[in-house]
Amino acid sequence: MVNKMKNNTYEKIVNNNQAEETRVSNAIIAFVIGGLVGLIGEAIIEGLCYYFKISRTEASTYMIVILIFVASLSTALGFFDKLVTKFKCGLLIPITGFAHSMTSAILDYKKEGPISGFGSNMFRLAGSVILYGVISAWVFGLIRYLIGGAI
Repeated sequence: MVNKMKNNTYEKIVNNNQAEETRVSNAIIAFVIGGLVGLIGEAIIEGLCYYFKISRTEASTYMIVILIFVASLSTALGFFDKLVTKFKCGLLIPITGFAHSMTSAILDYKKEGPISGFGSNMFRLAGSVILYGVISAWVFGLIRYLIGGAI
């Protein structure tokens, strides 16, 4: 009976102090910021193509490396999380979110050493993304091959 009373009191306190979720505004913010990240990526590609006279394919690879570096650096410097609280999934869905998950896991476990610390925990968050990305790429490749051949 005492536990039930404590649970009811706890639930009342939680309900009174819980922040209200604004899904529509969060979705709009994520859409705009995600689009801005895409626009920045496209600007990087165009700049690399124009100034360094490289192919678009090669510039796309460099753009991904640049975005990963910037996201990892901002995670290491400690302000990526502050940006995510403002800009929501607009920063987490693109490749920047993947880089952030890897870097934050490394930073969390760096005191435990390179093997049992960040080496074994580095893919804790990103591992499922890699796994299901590889599986879905295989399935879609198989479907493409069966429908239209390897074009």
